Amino acid sequence: MTLSTSRSSRAPYIGLGLGLLAVSTASVFIRYALAAGAPALVIAAWRLGLASLALLPVVVLRHRPELRALTGRQLGLALVSGVFLALHFGTWITSLAHTTVANAAVLVSSSPLFVALIAALFLREKLTRALIVGLALTLAGGGIVGVGDACLGSVCPPVSEFLRGEAFFGDMLALAGAAAMAVYFTVGKALRASLSLVMYIFLTYSTAALVLMGATLVAHQLLTGYAGPAYLWFGLLAFVPQLIGHSSFNWALKYLSATYVSITILGEPLGSALLALWLLGEQPGLFKLMGGALILIGIFIASRPSTAPLRGAAQDAKCESES
Repeated sequence: MTLSTSRSSRAPYIGLGLGLLAVSTASVFIRYALAAGAPALVIAAWRLGLASLALLPVVVLRHRPELRALTGRQLGLALVSGVFLALHFGTWITSLAHTTVANAAVLVSSSPLFVALIAALFLREKLTRALIVGLALTLAGGGIVGVGDACLGSVCPPVSEFLRGEAFFGDMLALAGAAAMAVYFTVGKALRASLSLVMYIFLTYSTAALVLMGATLVAHQLLTGYAGPAYLWFGLLAFVPQLIGHSSFNWALKYLSATYVSITILGEPLGSALLALWLLGEQPGLFKLMGGALILIGIFIASRPSTAPLRGAAQDAKCESES
């Protein structure tokens, strides 16, 4: 193996590492934007809208032939991918207004488990023992996290009160965000095989931005009129976790399996929790640590059989650079 081939084969993993560092900032930026008075849907719309605008000149100047050559199938897949990306951000960002950064980050990271379930249910892949064990551990961990939110010491509220609790609602929104992210990753894997990175993320991000803007209109929420700091957090969300973080993941989708890429998200809860502890003073209790550990172990066990090694990275990287 030559030096250039070795570097090409490592490039997707380096990209995933960069993406992980970038996305770990998202939860804290969102908390600051919420504190500045911006609703969750508005934050999500600005995040995707600014990211799309940043990509527009690149698409116009360098990808016009690819834009004109888009097929109906590609546009349809981009529409589906964008809608589920909008659902992901709408539910997950809303969850941060109701539960802790650590809870939201851990629960939304269960997307690899949903990817494996989608493959089993819709792609007719075998429901493995590892998937069943991983699902059981993840559900147990989610229950422990929920108990940690609801109980004070050894005193816990009735089940009916627990299910109506604000933290439980936020946790369920984070899980919904994970399911939406799984569909987004799965559809994106199919679409990335025929599109360059820039064209794929432009179509997906802009579709998600339009869906979210429509949602703000339905919810009677304004896109403007907020305090100055809110726009700073909007910009940081668009350029750090979105353009750098998510784009790094999407670039890696061309060379790695969707499940393998989504497993990388397992590192995000740790980064997000450390930032929340440092900047927001959110200190996870014993129940949350135990439940979070079970969730992450369960996701890893469930996803591992479906992971695929790097395939033809040197050749694919060359094709990507030429596209």
